[in-house]
Amino acid sequence: MRQRSSLIATVVSVAALLGGMAMTASAPVSAADASVVEEGKKLSFDRKLGNCLACHQIEGGDLAGNIGPPLVAMKARYPDKAKLRAQIWDATEVNPNSIMPPFGRHKIVSDTDIDKIVEFIHTL
Repeated sequence: MRQRSSLIATVVSVAALLGGMAMTASAPVSAADASVVEEGKKLSFDRKLGNCLACHQIEGGDLAGNIGPPLVAMKARYPDKAKLRAQIWDATEVNPNSIMPPFGRHKIVSDTDIDKIVEFIHTL
């Protein structure tokens, strides 16, 4: 009897998880949004601007670093884009020992460019 109730609980949990994932499916990306995402990708990969590849592995990036975590499943890790933006703007707010440069606070990257980078990173 215990195995049966455990099996039922597992099935219900999996069904709820799959249902939740279906409900969070992305809306179609408009041409304007795709343009912003592409600009964010260029900034992220540019060694003179965002330079995310210096520390992070990103799909499609060459010569990726391994200092920071790989940038995968970013929607799951940062469902709230504002928190992702805050992390890029100044990672030391959440973790004072972070080695990630405070791109916004130190004006390494403009606020507009940070917004574009966030749009790209959030698609990963």
